[in-house]
Amino acid sequence: MTWPSLEFLALLVCFLTPCIFAQETCQIGRDLADVPHTVRSDLYRGQQNFTVSMLQAINKATPNENVFFSPYSTFHALLLAYFGARGQTEAELTQALSLQWAKNKNHVLSGYNLEKKSRLMRAKKMPLQFAGADRIYFDKEIPLTDCVKDIFHEELASLDFHNNAEQSRIEINNWISNVTQNEIPDMLSPGDVDAQTQLVLANAAYFKGQWSNKFDPKDTKKDIFYTSESKHSFVDMMHKRGTYNLALDEYLGAYVLEMPYVTSNDNEKESDISMIVILPPFHNLDGVLAKLTPDSLDDALKEGMAREVEVALPKFAFEQKLELVPILREVGINSLFEKEADLSDFSANSLPIGDAKHVAKIKVDEEGSTASAATVLFSFRSARPLEPTKFECNHPFLFLIYDYSAKAILFTGIYRDPMTQK
Repeated sequence: MTWPSLEFLALLVCFLTPCIFAQETCQIGRDLADVPHTVRSDLYRGQQNFTVSMLQAINKATPNENVFFSPYSTFHALLLAYFGARGQTEAELTQALSLQWAKNKNHVLSGYNLEKKSRLMRAKKMPLQFAGADRIYFDKEIPLTDCVKDIFHEELASLDFHNNAEQSRIEINNWISNVTQNEIPDMLSPGDVDAQTQLVLANAAYFKGQWSNKFDPKDTKKDIFYTSESKHSFVDMMHKRGTYNLALDEYLGAYVLEMPYVTSNDNEKESDISMIVILPPFHNLDGVLAKLTPDSLDDALKEGMAREVEVALPKFAFEQKLELVPILREVGINSLFEKEADLSDFSANSLPIGDAKHVAKIKVDEEGSTASAATVLFSFRSARPLEPTKFECNHPFLFLIYDYSAKAILFTGIYRDPMTQK
């Protein structure tokens, strides 16, 4: 029998145009003393804040569509920009990425390096797969500061954008395809980079997990999904009765279910990464989003109690491509895209960013599609104690792929309408 699987892939790319002016060498790598022991948790507390801001901005831009993106990937690509930024550009990135806790860039760099080590260790675990990688592609003629060459030697790559832009585009695409297990082979289209390109900042991320409590394909059947009270369609609905952590969160006004993945082939050990499904009543998804914060998410997860649950979850797959510049402007990142953008900690040349793109794919599925299960409208009431709780995702819901070890949201999305799947 084939395992049910989830696959998540995402990438952010920023393109930069020719240089404008020069400044002194960068400050990264200096003043390494007095690094707080909480740097990793502080860094990903900021990532949670950024996630919520991004989710609200994307939901505002696409209020009636499915949403899926990787705040982890986006956050990491913007961290690369932060390490190279100064002045107003640095100030805006500090605010948007919630890095005010750090006295200097070296505190943030320490958290970044700790997370990178953890990421590499997790990549060795099977069958859970989580891979993330960062790259800073510079044109070979750009003079880099010594500290950037010393600190980011694993992330740096030199390309000949000026004389061979097309080959450079192919090389970047090949790297992305490799990290994402060939799921995103053509991130950059012809013409996306040209002879004027000076720098590309990129993060690629891939996740594939197997349910700790797997669905049986024979229990999948066609059920109704209510996009609204007056609009519905049929979906392949997976069904499973099992023990899950479930909370009825009064503040969010929603049920919160945790669905963990396994990290070992014997299916005995659960991973520290889970899918969190937040299911509100009809017409209250925006209300949940308005109340969602790192604190309210933490509180909801702490309230979860193990109980027998009848889960009904749609099988779905879709891809989302985002033009990120207007979304990032919505969360307060503006000067990065202006002529005055200051990235002089990367080079004696300061370069403005020209574009930012994000591609994300998700697939939630299992083999087979025959079974029976009741379709009921969700009511915001707790079940009677002697009966299994019904957690039926038959109307719009929010989902997160959550890393408990770092308290980081790796991927997130909103499933609204089966008819808009791509």
